[in-house]
This record gives sequence, structure tokens and C-alpha cells, in this order.
Amino acid sequence: MTEVTGTPSTVPDPLPGSWRTIVQALTRPYPVSIPMIALVSLVPFYIFIARAVADRTLHAPALALDSVLPLTPAWALVYGAVYLFLIVLPVFLIRQPEHIRRTVFAYLTVWLLAYVSFLVYPTVAPRPATVAGDGFAVWGLRFLYSADPPYNCFPSLHVAHAFVSALTCYRLHRTVGIVALVGAGLVAVSTLFTKQHYVADVVAGALLAFLACAVFLRSDSLGPIPETDRRAAPLLALVVAGVVGLGFAVYWVAYTLGFQV
Repeated sequence: MTEVTGTPSTVPDPLPGSWRTIVQALTRPYPVSIPMIALVSLVPFYIFIARAVADRTLHAPALALDSVLPLTPAWALVYGAVYLFLIVLPVFLIRQPEHIRRTVFAYLTVWLLAYVSFLVYPTVAPRPATVAGDGFAVWGLRFLYSADPPYNCFPSLHVAHAFVSALTCYRLHRTVGIVALVGAGLVAVSTLFTKQHYVADVVAGALLAFLACAVFLRSDSLGPIPETDRRAAPLLALVVAGVVGLGFAVYWVAYTLGFQV
């Protein structure tokens, strides 16, 4: 009998290392908790509060800077695309149960405190009565105005939500977090140039986000970040950007087909 010697054959890995890291990060169980359900359940109340305060005395916390900033429809595209990127990003990136739990509590804090402010101090956005002009950006701004009621301004929930998303991603991966923080800053600026918010709304929203994250997202409270999650973060961020880009393409198609707003 002849004995065969040599290096045993191995089955090649069908996935490159980078994609294998993404698959490992995404295939771990994602817990759905009661606070998470509560957070999602809060979202419709944004519309209910807007309807409830529409007939009350509405405030306009305008500063001198607000009158200087012009309405610039192109910022509506930033408002929509970058904000969508930021709200989706943590869902893909944050996978550790304790990190998820604390991020949800930070979001809950922001939403609940904002809702209290909306009821106690109802405001109206500094929007113009009409948006003149043509083109994709103007169409996008009109779409934004039709989808979002002009109330619930102080603090800016869009700004607060964007910064919580960015800060929780920063706890996972510094570079991704810095990019996300820049994106949150762009969202903040976009709310001013689309006349969705006043400067005071933006400042209050950012402060609210930093306060919530200081309480719930301290680095020493999250525990060690798995190396798999850290390596996957930039790749997953690119995937999210691609998905948002695809959504933006659909948005463009709706415009070219003459979808009315």
C-alpha cells in the first residue's frame, strides 16, 4: 500500500476578508427590546403634536442671524440625503447589545425632551409662503415642505437625532464618527438654509444630543468594542452610503417623471 504525503488541501474561502467581516458583523443576532419598540412608537406622535399645537399661539425664536441667512433650495438635498444616511448608519454599525441599549436610551431622551418642549413652547418654522423657481433642488424643497409640518421646531429634532447617530458611531470607530459628525453639522446648516429651523433650534438640538450622549454613551460604560465590528465599520458605512445613493437616484427619477408635490 502506497502512502501519500504532502500538505493537505484546503477549500478556498469564497468571500474576501473584507466581505467576510461585513457578513460576520451583520449575521449576529440583533436584539429587539421594549425601549427600542417604545422609540419607534414615539415617531408618529411628531405629527400628532404638530396638529395639536397648530391652533395655539406659536413662537418664532428668531435671532439677527436668521434674517441674514437666505433660502437656498439646494440645501434641501443635503437635508434629505445626509440625514437619511445618519439615521440608518447606527442600525448597520452598532451591534453590541450594551451599545445598542445605551444608544436607544440616548435617542429616547432626545425625543421625549423634545416632545415636552414642542408642547410647552410651540413654534412655527420661518418658511416662505411659496418657493419660487424650477429645477430639482426647488422640487426637493417643495417635497420637504409637503412632508414635514412647519411646527415642532425648538429644539431641532433633526439636528439632535443626527448628532446622536454621529456620536454613537464615533464610540465605535473614530474615523467613521468624524465623518458622521461632519454630516451632522451639514444637516444642522441645511435646516437653516431651508428655513426649517432657527439658529436657536439648531443650537438647542445639538446641545440636547451632546447631553444625552454624555449620560448614556460614555466610553467606560460601553465595554470593549469587538475588533470585527471596528474593522467592519468603514465598509458598512460605504454600504449605507450606497443604499442612500440608490434612494437618491429613485428620488431623481420621480422628479424626471414629473411627480407632483
